Amino acid sequence: MIEEQTMEKTKNKTTTETGPATAKKKTTKAEAAPKPRPKIQIQEGSSVKDVAERFKIKPKDLIDHLVALGYDVSASDLVDETLLQAISRIIKIDLEMVSLEQDIRKLAFSLVDDLVPRPPVVTIMGHVDHGKTTLLDAIRSSNLVDREAGGITQHIGAYRVNYKNRYITFIDTPGHEAFTQLRARGAQVTDIVVLVVAADDGVMPQTKEAISHAQAANVPIIVAINKIDKPEANPERVKQQLAKEGLIVEEWGGKTICVEISAKEKKNIDELLEMILLLGDILELKSHPYVPAQGVVLESRLDPQKGPVGTVIIQLGTLTPGQAFISGTTYGKARALFDEFGKPVKSAGPSVPVEVLGFNEVPQAGNFFQVVPDLEIARRISEFRIARAKKETPEKEVPLTLEDLFKKIEKGQTKELPVIIKADVHGSVEVLKGLLPTLSTDKVKINVLQASTGNVTEADVLLASASRAIIIGYNVKVPSKIQELAKNEKVEIRLYKIIYQLTDDLKKAVAGMLEPVIKETYLGRALVKKIFQIPKVGTILGCQVIDGKVVRNAEVKIIRGNQVLYQTRISSLKHLKDSVTEVKKDYECGIGLEKTQDIQPGDVIEAFVREKVMSE
Repeated sequence: MIEEQTMEKTKNKTTTETGPATAKKKTTKAEAAPKPRPKIQIQEGSSVKDVAERFKIKPKDLIDHLVALGYDVSASDLVDETLLQAISRIIKIDLEMVSLEQDIRKLAFSLVDDLVPRPPVVTIMGHVDHGKTTLLDAIRSSNLVDREAGGITQHIGAYRVNYKNRYITFIDTPGHEAFTQLRARGAQVTDIVVLVVAADDGVMPQTKEAISHAQAANVPIIVAINKIDKPEANPERVKQQLAKEGLIVEEWGGKTICVEISAKEKKNIDELLEMILLLGDILELKSHPYVPAQGVVLESRLDPQKGPVGTVIIQLGTLTPGQAFISGTTYGKARALFDEFGKPVKSAGPSVPVEVLGFNEVPQAGNFFQVVPDLEIARRISEFRIARAKKETPEKEVPLTLEDLFKKIEKGQTKELPVIIKADVHGSVEVLKGLLPTLSTDKVKINVLQASTGNVTEADVLLASASRAIIIGYNVKVPSKIQELAKNEKVEIRLYKIIYQLTDDLKKAVAGMLEPVIKETYLGRALVKKIFQIPKVGTILGCQVIDGKVVRNAEVKIIRGNQVLYQTRISSLKHLKDSVTEVKKDYECGIGLEKTQDIQPGDVIEAFVREKVMSE
């Protein structure tokens, strides 16, 4: 709806500004070139009837057209990607599916006049024993001075501080691993990172990791140099070390805000809070308080008395008890809301953390939380997402591998190769850190996100996953547990014992020499004779093999006449009622494809395999 209103406003504005004189303007050849049609977005969970009514079509007429194309559908059936593409061709409008959360977010930020300032959301990070917990306690206790006795803070994963009648939200996470896991799921909840560095200890390995995670997330950093009350404290040395990591403090001409504090003695805590609010003002943090509430699940658990519970930080809109919601594949109705003190609250607006009761099952931390009009819509979207998850692997941007790097460069998709370096000794780290960027070319820049000594850790893999980086290990090991995590996160780890082999591989990668030549080998052809819509299975093509053979999992081209419509893969293959690996010439079979678009009886399925042949 928003897109249509916006297009109408734009059209009216153009007519008003240009007037009739524009019509007399001589049209050049370039101007006459047809512009690509804008795509109209359809919200996930929409039924065939919803889409028909959106475009003022009788649902029966749309269903008749779909049945003619071989789709067995009813008005209440949910529209998936395949069905949406068929509808696009019928109504001659380009449609694309968007998630409910995307739709609400687009709505909120299109209404610029309704955006209002919101409190900053802060995560405190840093090396172990540098005082993160003490600082959190100092901030929290200063906020409890005016509260009644016995007001003990519950651990709901986040809490708010009221400082000079302005709020700041602090996320109390276990560390930067959790910070990155949230970001890896697309849930960017932190506005500012407060980096705690001990004045007597300086920059340590976890300090560097925290800097890397914050910079990879493009989140501004405020440095809190802690423990200045200690006799051996040396803040100037800490600032020098930070400068080596790219954080130059303001008093040295840089842009990084730095506050010297003592969390133990509560010294300069007020100054730190003032700097957080100041940076929040500079960032111009805004939100829309009146759209359907949206947030992110920070923590979740199964409470013996309350049932499934989730801690949600609200990002848009205002959440109130009684509202229906969806979060990933879980859904429910907000039975009650509680703050960090365990007290019921009547509403939660932007940047407010709140514990929500009413989930049908325990939600997944990092998932978006979205309010919907009613429980039936929430249930319907949940069913749609569950069905989609069964059909396909969830789309996730996986880190680059050296082998696919060149392909992305050729398509103009990649201009940077993020790298994490792990080496056995500090000397090797420094050499590699200085050497790898020099291997960059005009087309691709090698960017060292982090370089440190020791074996590959869980934190390294999570950073690589969130930043789409590869891990380069020199004379180090990867524990089996970390190998399994890297496999699950689809992170490539390359280990080397000879430095020139490492540099050669990277040189070949950025030059594209690692990409093997792909050769297509023809297998056979099958003629589509009939199309079946099988409940809970999808589209199955009744075919006869007319040449060679077709093989399960083979890649195929869908051909009509002499034109290749598109390419996909055979996902299932049956002869009679049996699943088979291949079917030869003159035999009939049932073929299921990973992707079916506008396929018709008489189309030809040409099967082939791709073989990698290393270039000479």
